[in-house]
Amino acid sequence: MSFSTFKGGIHLSGYKEGTQGLAIVEAQVPRIVYLPVSQHIGAPCAPLVQVGDEVKKGQKIAEGKGFVTAPIHASVSGKVIAIENRPHPGGNFVNCIVIENDFKETWADTVKPNPHPEELTPEEIRKIIFEAGIVGMGGATFPAHVKLAPVEGKKADYIILNGVECEPYITADHRLMVEKPERVIAGLTYILKSTGCEKGIIAIEENKPDAVILFKRLLAQNKRIRVQVLKEKYPQGSEKHLIYACTNREVPVGGLPLDAGVIVHNVGTAAAIADAVELGIPLIQRVLTLSGDCIKNPANFLVRLGTLFSDLIAESGGYTGEVEKIIAGGLMMGKTVFTADVPVIKGSSGIVVLKKTAAKKEKEYNCVRCGKCVDACPLFLEPTTLVKLAKRNLWQEAEKNNALSCIECGSCVYVCPARIPLVQYIRRAKQAIAVMKAKAKSDGGKK
Repeated sequence: MSFSTFKGGIHLSGYKEGTQGLAIVEAQVPRIVYLPVSQHIGAPCAPLVQVGDEVKKGQKIAEGKGFVTAPIHASVSGKVIAIENRPHPGGNFVNCIVIENDFKETWADTVKPNPHPEELTPEEIRKIIFEAGIVGMGGATFPAHVKLAPVEGKKADYIILNGVECEPYITADHRLMVEKPERVIAGLTYILKSTGCEKGIIAIEENKPDAVILFKRLLAQNKRIRVQVLKEKYPQGSEKHLIYACTNREVPVGGLPLDAGVIVHNVGTAAAIADAVELGIPLIQRVLTLSGDCIKNPANFLVRLGTLFSDLIAESGGYTGEVEKIIAGGLMMGKTVFTADVPVIKGSSGIVVLKKTAAKKEKEYNCVRCGKCVDACPLFLEPTTLVKLAKRNLWQEAEKNNALSCIECGSCVYVCPARIPLVQYIRRAKQAIAVMKAKAKSDGGKK
């Protein structure tokens, strides 16, 4: 059977067998939760509470200004005992609202089921999504309501739900699709209504046949939503490649999915939208995978936001050896954290813990000009050229060679026989280009 896909990319060992058959279990609710005020793309939120305040589960405790933002809600009821800088899964330190759990599970008065969700207008649905603090739960954390907002002169022909989950070890979306498919479909239905779009696609990789069969059965009579089975390949879940594989449309360089008539959301985001629209529940918990060769009992957890990685690791039986690294997210695009005492946030799809081995650290050699990185790059870039420019601090030339188009998927690094950390060099170039542009804008403003 032939499945849709894209050019380039790589085939990875999935390492999913340890968790893909494990049902989602509710993680223990911790005594203390740490809720960063930055859990979305955009400016951090400002706390609405003070130390000493009593809060209820689902209560809004932080909000931001402007359009590109998403409020934060208490994941437990209890008392605010601190507002302080703490380690964040993104690798930096972020202001956190620390709540001591009273274990009463008292819901905020604002959390109320909607008796007639089918009667909601598109504007009302988008407002509910915003107030619930829902963001892209595949890891990007882009505020969900922003994607759904009307844009003059542009309209979505397709809403694609991303159920690909091509990162090694991670199976959270797979289990969500298998165990709660009705919530995913309900969420997609509200997304379609909120945008006025007529066609929905649920994209699933071929390595999840149980999810494919289940959704095809549930959608057999649905004329608006179809299942798109995709070839197992990395990075199939990247927005641009997902759109091409499902619709044969290309997102222009520097453009957004809507420029191709498409809006993409994660299946977890859709399920959260269904809970917000129907039950009035804001985003205070999520499903994530805890796995890796250094975890005693890998699991798919339903976790309250603000739970520490260390709490989940302890609940899973701890480590099986000396830890080499703890990765927030997937093996390819996740970020290594220096401590397990970082909290689960809205974009935490997984935690991967790897064991220290006796293998020597890989040495970087000179490029052998084999071209494997060029063949693997799903954006048709020339990673070796970008690295040469980055090493010479030639930022303008790097920009001309489309360094900013790099999605940092790591495919080039995976295939490089010279063990060159290509992504790190390209990331450095992207950061330098951003600084260069900001400086040019600032200098222009002074003139």
